[in-house]
Amino acid sequence: MATETEPVEQQIPPMPTDPPTVPRKQRIDTVKLQAKAAYGEQKQNVRQRLAAWFATVDIDDQKLAEQVVDSKRRQAQRQDDELLRQVGRVNSRLAQARIDAARRGEETSPQVERIKGELAALQARVETRAAEGPAVAVTPPTNRELDRARWTKKATRVAAVLAGGYGYLHGIAVEPALLLLSIPAGGFGWWFLSRPHVEDSTEAGAPFPQAPALPATFLADPTQAGGAMSVGSHVVMNVEQLAEGAKPFPLRNVSTPQQLAECVLLAARAEGVPIVEVADVQRQPWGWQCVVRVDEGTPEAIIAKSGDLETKFDLPTNGVRPQPLRARRACAILRLVDGDPFATAPGLPYRAPKSLSITDRFRIGTSVGGNPLEVSLAGVMGLWVAASGGGKTGILQALAEGVTACRDNITIDCDPHGDGLEDLGDAVRITARSNEQIEAVLLFFLVMSKARARLRAKLGMGKKWKPSATHPAVTIFIDEFPKLSDLAKLLAFDLLLVGRKELIEVQYASQGGTTRYLGENIAQMMALKAVGPCKVGDTRAVFGDDSVREGYLPHKLSPATDTDPKDAGHIFIQGVPGMADEPIEYAIHEAPSDVLRKLAAERADAGLLDPDQDSLDGMRGVDLPEYVEAEFDKNGDLKKPAPVSLLTWEQLLRLCDAEPPAGSDADEIMELISDAVAVMDKRGVDRMRTEVLAVALAEHAPNAHGGMDGEALKSALAETVGKPVQLGAWDGMSNPRGYKRDDLAVHLRP
Repeated sequence: MATETEPVEQQIPPMPTDPPTVPRKQRIDTVKLQAKAAYGEQKQNVRQRLAAWFATVDIDDQKLAEQVVDSKRRQAQRQDDELLRQVGRVNSRLAQARIDAARRGEETSPQVERIKGELAALQARVETRAAEGPAVAVTPPTNRELDRARWTKKATRVAAVLAGGYGYLHGIAVEPALLLLSIPAGGFGWWFLSRPHVEDSTEAGAPFPQAPALPATFLADPTQAGGAMSVGSHVVMNVEQLAEGAKPFPLRNVSTPQQLAECVLLAARAEGVPIVEVADVQRQPWGWQCVVRVDEGTPEAIIAKSGDLETKFDLPTNGVRPQPLRARRACAILRLVDGDPFATAPGLPYRAPKSLSITDRFRIGTSVGGNPLEVSLAGVMGLWVAASGGGKTGILQALAEGVTACRDNITIDCDPHGDGLEDLGDAVRITARSNEQIEAVLLFFLVMSKARARLRAKLGMGKKWKPSATHPAVTIFIDEFPKLSDLAKLLAFDLLLVGRKELIEVQYASQGGTTRYLGENIAQMMALKAVGPCKVGDTRAVFGDDSVREGYLPHKLSPATDTDPKDAGHIFIQGVPGMADEPIEYAIHEAPSDVLRKLAAERADAGLLDPDQDSLDGMRGVDLPEYVEAEFDKNGDLKKPAPVSLLTWEQLLRLCDAEPPAGSDADEIMELISDAVAVMDKRGVDRMRTEVLAVALAEHAPNAHGGMDGEALKSALAETVGKPVQLGAWDGMSNPRGYKRDDLAVHLRP
């Protein structure tokens, strides 16, 4: 007998020899009934899902409202872009019409007036759009707009299904092999559509793949201040919306703002650039522009990777142009350039003689974004750096074209190596080319600046010289600054320190911005500084060590060759009065030589100015810098002659082969000087005391100089030659005063 702890053996009944079975027909009928029931349920799911999709149940009112606002904003942006393009085209036509009129000797023409009217109408539209456009673009949609948008969405979905079905059937009819490909796709599609439909489900309810709806950020509360927009406020796409596994694609495949945003984000992700958001996308004639935001570091990462991004976008060299924003440290304007961004920039406007004041702003160029570059040089010392072929001459001529049109300015041109402002030469009061001429010019105006500092209070001008036709400003252009003599550099440096308040401003131009070129580190001292095509060291020397990281990239510009202008005349600039310093590329408007020569002739005919008599008189009481005075030993003998003499205005004009002042007694003075030289030659001496020379002149030409004494001779020669100088031991005297033959002869005309 088995105990309780012993296992009980389980008895398995034997298999019956003839088990019962379900008839085959009954099994088939059961499977059919189950399949029919399942198919019916699936059809019901498909009907419900399609009905909900066609009814746009998956798009709630808030989402639809955002899409409507986004559509309105994009439409407004397209209209604004087209309007600005029209303004650019009309500006170009107007500039050309003015140039054509100037060539015919006309100040205006019917064509100019007609285009001006057209431009005024366009500008009025631009102003209206600027005042009303932002508020209109962000106004919440009305119920009628929502209904129309929903109906349009429904119609679009129905049309897409019908068009897709027709295309599917047509494709199979043309190519039966498509049928084989359609079987697995059709199976998946049926499974996707036949899933149980849940109302208000958060899962994707669309039966066919769609691009995700992009969020439309309301730019501002439309009830506050007209709904003004801020830079980077309209987000088009962020990195979280990128499809998993999406690959970068070239810019040529982009046709919409959404595609542009995706293109930028994918390229940035591939290159490790921390761009997480793309906003304010704009289509431009030359490519695309947008605002990007990084979530770590600064936009410097974009600059560092710009070459690799150009490869991802399939753009030309320098096709990626980032501009970091000071207002939003994490953001930058990103311009993707696949054309000439300055093609629609307006040309040189016609400026009549004496139509400006030196205190006025005048346009010299256009930014890559289409904004004007306007400068005023009143009291502004400027440095302009560009390598050979960088367009320095064109830049200086654009500046000089503006200041020579001023009614209260004297223009001076100094160039020790090139031709300076040659095309505008007729409108330039003094052109200095030799070291002797340049040194004399710089000393003259250095002394004048010191004299004006003492005159301002006397003339009631206050703390700064006030320009007028009777007391004009002076603008000196120095091209090829590194090639000046050491003395000229020293004089120019001193003038930099004291000339600003006296409106004797200097514009320095150089092929480099480092101390190797400038001698002194004057770049950082300049209020206004601009750099064109150059080396990266020049960028840092002029704009600062961190300038490259901040987006100043003139070293990426290419200088011109004999056959290709490339980026000549393109600059980055800081210190423009009334304008914020931003790392933006500008192109200077360069005018044809024949146009500049014609303008210069017109301005010369209108009359060029001379310095005011107050300043000239004040110069007589100013001490010269020690480094330009002669040196004598303790016995009064000349040890070292003066390296440069302070000349009178008439002497300076003669030295530089310029026309004498209107109404001057230059001919009589020249005769007196010529006779004095002849007297010394006749007596075989190289110097004479003033009183002795006066007697000798009276004997030499009694009709012209009879009765002239020493005081009369000093007075006659004061304006042209200057005061008598020390002669050293002469005529039995230790160090009398008089005139030296060579000092007189230098003033004789060739």
